[in-house]
Amino acid sequence: MHTQSQLARARAAEFHAQADAHRLAAEAKRPSELRTRVGWTLVEVGLRLAATPKRSPAVA
Repeated sequence: MHTQSQLARARAAEFHAQADAHRLAAEAKRPSELRTRVGWTLVEVGLRLAATPKRSPAVA
């Protein structure tokens, strides 16, 4: 019985370690996702500016 409780404790520790590793990996991934979104937004804005017809200045 004692061996089973030791194995259960060891397995629980492994699960906690895997959860911590997953949490750290997920946190490390977030800035690159944000960077990607910002980059594509800048590309979209640039394409819109490039597609806008040039207007002559208004004469007042």
